[in-house]
Amino acid sequence: MKGIKEITAGLKALDSDVTRLGHITALLEWDQETYMPEAAAEERAAQIALLSGLHHEKVVDPAWNVLLQESAGIDPKELDETDAAYLREVRRRWDRQVKVPKKLVEEMARQTSLSQTAWVGARKNNDFGAFAPYLERMIELENEWAAIVSPDEDAYDVLLDEYEPGAGGDEIAVVFDNLASGLKKILLKINSGKAPDTAFLEKSYDVDRQDAFGRKIQSWMGYDTRRGRLDLSAHPFTTTLGPDDVRVTTRYDSELVLSGLFSNIHEAGHGLYEQGFGSHLQGTVLADGTSLGIHESQSRFWENTLGRSRSFWEKWYPKFQALFPENLTGIDAETFYRAANLVQPSLIRVEADEVTYSFHVIIRFRLERALVSGELKVADLPAAWNEAYADLLGIEVPTDADGCLQDVHWAAGLFGYFPTYALGNLYAAQFTRKLEQDLGSLADLAGGDDAKPILGWLRENIHIQGRVLPPGDLCRRVTGSDLDSAHFLEYLDAKYGDIYGY
Repeated sequence: MKGIKEITAGLKALDSDVTRLGHITALLEWDQETYMPEAAAEERAAQIALLSGLHHEKVVDPAWNVLLQESAGIDPKELDETDAAYLREVRRRWDRQVKVPKKLVEEMARQTSLSQTAWVGARKNNDFGAFAPYLERMIELENEWAAIVSPDEDAYDVLLDEYEPGAGGDEIAVVFDNLASGLKKILLKINSGKAPDTAFLEKSYDVDRQDAFGRKIQSWMGYDTRRGRLDLSAHPFTTTLGPDDVRVTTRYDSELVLSGLFSNIHEAGHGLYEQGFGSHLQGTVLADGTSLGIHESQSRFWENTLGRSRSFWEKWYPKFQALFPENLTGIDAETFYRAANLVQPSLIRVEADEVTYSFHVIIRFRLERALVSGELKVADLPAAWNEAYADLLGIEVPTDADGCLQDVHWAAGLFGYFPTYALGNLYAAQFTRKLEQDLGSLADLAGGDDAKPILGWLRENIHIQGRVLPPGDLCRRVTGSDLDSAHFLEYLDAKYGDIYGY
């Protein structure tokens, strides 16, 4: 009988091909979102479908099952934490993917590519009707996939488990109901206070200078451009094309200077996580975020907890002001900090403040769950979206481009993805509390010449672990307790009580 080292060596040899094919597919997808000519959509869809089929063949190669069967006879006491995690994750992937026909994998990949291209045009032209058939098809395919993978489970729970392992829709609904209740109370107090002046942010800011400043911030954070790059896309994202090729994208708007800046910080936060996986995990299924909620905790930490902090702007504002003297002469760092933390219900999720942001996610979670179950028809989505925004955020949605067409996720078949954004806020707050217990005040750390102490703590406690620990276990190991929204609500209440004087 083979020993654990021999078995894992065989599994990792198979895994290296799976990983590389995934990275090649990601390269084509990255190009589609950044530089691909519009007319190339059909050919790109065919290319991605072909690669996805090959990837699936590698994932369900019978050689996996032979080795996994042999591993079943290994005494658990012989396994260290990493080996045990590796066997857990490859077995989970095999158990799910072996049930899925290659034809379905290829069709999902092809349709996703076409759907994303259709979404770009529909959003540009404010034409939900042009996108609706693609969305209907994506929902059909996602339901078909879920029914094959786990026919006895709720389809949405099966999809959610791809992004936040172990979580269920009912559990998330309770968390979000409690979160929404707490946020509403904070918002009421904010509305009783005095809003900061933001008139100077409503001017035009040169995009090239925005880009130069954003790159400086990414460098300070520790994002390694020898192992990554920054490009433009319609919807900012981060993708990994290899252990030393982690790419981020952003978008700029001359009339929305903070949008591009915080997008830069947010995506670099994702990139740092991807660049920080332990070298012993590279080329395997463990070289990945343990969940998208944990992944999002990293980007939200850098973007909001640090990037919207007073100490961050005390450090960086003089440099930013020097780039835009035509707009910022006479505006001090404190005034800018307060303006950067304006709380105001808005249409666009990626431009939302950190108090109302989670409302955007809760709305999407409720709607996508209803779409997957069939309770909500695609044709009724715009009306349902507009009603939800009026109810939870108190605002009117003028166009579908600024409403249900604003995100690429459903076009890409990412149902179950949205809840992880709000979970990321909760994880970030809880991790921050522990970081400050270990290193001291974040306010002091944010003023340093670089962010090495902060990044070092994240590397040691979170990044290097990759997917070794499930999200709940990682949270307990790092913080000593289960995920608790109280940390996030306390953080918001203290910060905005100071800014708004309530």
